[in-house]
Amino acid sequence: MTRRLFRLASFCIFCQFCAATAANVRFQVSFPTSVHASPITGRVFVALAKKAAPAPIDQAGSWSGQTPFFGIDVNQLAPGNPAVVDSSVLGYPANSLADVPAGDYYVQALLNIYTEFHRSDGHVIWAHMDQWEGQQFNRSPGNLISDVHRIHLDPAAGYDVPLKLSKVIEPVVVPSDTAWVKRIKIQSQLLTRFWGQPMYLSATVLLPKGYMVPERPMMRSVEG
Repeated sequence: MTRRLFRLASFCIFCQFCAATAANVRFQVSFPTSVHASPITGRVFVALAKKAAPAPIDQAGSWSGQTPFFGIDVNQLAPGNPAVVDSSVLGYPANSLADVPAGDYYVQALLNIYTEFHRSDGHVIWAHMDQWEGQQFNRSPGNLISDVHRIHLDPAAGYDVPLKLSKVIEPVVVPSDTAWVKRIKIQSQLLTRFWGQPMYLSATVLLPKGYMVPERPMMRSVEG
C-alpha cells in the first residue's frame, strides 16, 4: 500500500510539473491596425527553424522536413489581441512545443486569412481564397507575416514570446504576355454561383514558334 501511495504521489507531482511547464511555454501572435484594421478569421502558424535561410515559414510544412511548426484556428481575431500558441497546440514533426528541444531557433509567425463562403448547397464554410499563388499559404497575397527572430528556447525553463505580424505578403506578379506565351483569365459563372464568391479560371497558352493568327475567311452568300 505504501509503495502504491508513493507511486501515486510521484505521478501527481509529475503531472503538476508538466502542467506548470506547459503554462509557461507559449507564443503570443498579434497584428496591429496599421497592417489589418478589422478582425480576421483564419489560421495562425509558428515555425521554429534551426537555420536562417530560407525563411522559417518556408522551411515548414514538408512531410519529410524537420522544422517544427504549429497551427491554431482563430475566429474574428481583433487587432492587438494575441492568438496564443502554447503546448496544447498540435504541431509537426513535434507534437507539442514542450517536445521541442532546448536551443537557438529562428522563429517566424504567419496568419492565413480565410473567406466566408455561402455555398449554393446550403453550407457556410470558412476557407482560404486562393490569390493566384496555388494555395501556398506561406506565399498567398494578403496574408500577414512576422519578421524572423533568433530566440533561445528552453521548455524546461519556460518562455513567453510575443510575435507581431507586421508585414503583408504582396500580390503575385503575373508575367506579361510574349509573342509565344499568352495568358487568359475568365470568371466561371458556375463556380461563382456554387461558392457564393467571384471565382475565376485561368490558363497559360504556349503557342508554337512561327504561329500566326489566320485571317478570317470572307463570308460568301449561297444562292439557289
